[in-house]
Amino acid sequence: MKKPLLLALGMSLVASGSTQAQKSPSPYHTRFAVDAPVSVGLGALSITGLLLVQQKDGLTDAQLATLNKNDIPKFDRFSAGYYSDKAQTAGDLIVYPSLVLAPALLALDSEVRGRYGQVLGLYLQTMLAADASFTMSVGSITRYRPFLYGTQGGGDRNSKIATNSFFAGHTAHTAASAFFAAKVYHDFNPGTTLEPLVWTAAALVPAAEGYTRLKAGKHFLSDNLVGYVVGATAGIMVPQLHKKKGRTLSIVPLQGINMNGYSYTGLSLTKRL
Repeated sequence: MKKPLLLALGMSLVASGSTQAQKSPSPYHTRFAVDAPVSVGLGALSITGLLLVQQKDGLTDAQLATLNKNDIPKFDRFSAGYYSDKAQTAGDLIVYPSLVLAPALLALDSEVRGRYGQVLGLYLQTMLAADASFTMSVGSITRYRPFLYGTQGGGDRNSKIATNSFFAGHTAHTAASAFFAAKVYHDFNPGTTLEPLVWTAAALVPAAEGYTRLKAGKHFLSDNLVGYVVGATAGIMVPQLHKKKGRTLSIVPLQGINMNGYSYTGLSLTKRL
């Protein structure tokens, strides 16, 4: 999908979420004057990262011959040489549908549906944040993918993207979408009995994605862990930063009669924790 189209869609969604009168009160506060520039900036970073990737060089056969798995940190060394087309396909079948399913499932909730334009704007901003972090990382950092330490991979072994191991973009994007859905559902439905199930699913889906990327030889364990944390952080923090700040301290006049029959007058001080 083209970045300019995404940005235009995101700005319009944020604007509609800020101005439309909706049936359900929203736990979030968005402003076009603030969110539009933020989304544009994140999109610009994402594009910059992609341009940096295009400037990278692939490995020659001579360079590939010098790779030694003993140069890899011990906690990542076990996966050096992994390669699996089936695992890569399985991972693709998780990440790409999840990017659509996360907002689609939120639309099934009546509370969220009343502010769906605003939620979609926040979702796009979340994914742009995860994508900007990912592209700037792989565009600036050279780390060889695990499969290069084996013999498989064909023409991909000499590709410039073979140096994009750090960090795991598939895992990051899956985590961002999954944790965003869980966070938004939680904020619109605090205390719901489905909350444990929702958060468990949000945690397991990107973990499964990370496993497929590990078995496919695309990323080391540390790459996936960093991608998981980056994505989960984006998925939770973008909605949280937009959450409305309620009154945390209130003072209310108070009158009554105590157990001995005497009347009293005072102030009730309440603080929300």
